[in-house]
Amino acid sequence: MSLTLYMHPLAAYCHKALIALYENNTPFHPHLVDLSDDTQRAAFYALWPIGKFPVLNDQTRGCMVPESSIIIEYLARHYPGKVALIPEHPDAAREVRFRDRFYDQYVAEPMQKVITDRLRPEGQHDHYGVAQARDKLRSALDLIEREFERDDGERLWGAGEHYSMADCAASPALFYANFVIPLEDEHPLTAAYLLRLMQRPSYARVLREAAPYMHMVPSEPVEA
Repeated sequence: MSLTLYMHPLAAYCHKALIALYENNTPFHPHLVDLSDDTQRAAFYALWPIGKFPVLNDQTRGCMVPESSIIIEYLARHYPGKVALIPEHPDAAREVRFRDRFYDQYVAEPMQKVITDRLRPEGQHDHYGVAQARDKLRSALDLIEREFERDDGERLWGAGEHYSMADCAASPALFYANFVIPLEDEHPLTAAYLLRLMQRPSYARVLREAAPYMHMVPSEPVEA
């Protein structure tokens, strides 16, 4: 098998890459890396010293491809399938890439800040940084909600009527954001969009595979 994806089933950006692979039934080998294991961690850092998931290794072409968006671009170029996750039209492609960046930088990034802060030892929490991240995340969710409102709630997907890389990015970003700011409270159209994403067979499969690990997602700490 030519393609190997170094990943962990809980990692949001791994979800994004897995969705793209499953959308087109692209054959690959998932290589689960447990970074808490010293041997596995050392081997992964030897492969990619930055140490961030996911990384795609294409043995046939001799290419190692890090970063989820770049992995999806690479798959679209060298392993295309029936679902064109990046449109051919330049303007449509630009819109998809913008939405992809939006969900990564303004939804996933602040979401991760809040959730990973819960893993810090007592007395080491970054309360100011978490507050900033929550504000940034709420602003992004407000923008998403307004866009669905503008389209009368009829737009199905992140960048329009066609499923794309933008939806690959939105799926884990919104799934985990819902752990931080419950979407149904103030963002019902965004919550409905997340439900559509979760019902998509590709992401439903990712979530099934992640289910045995979901207990590891840190919950909101209880304040005294």
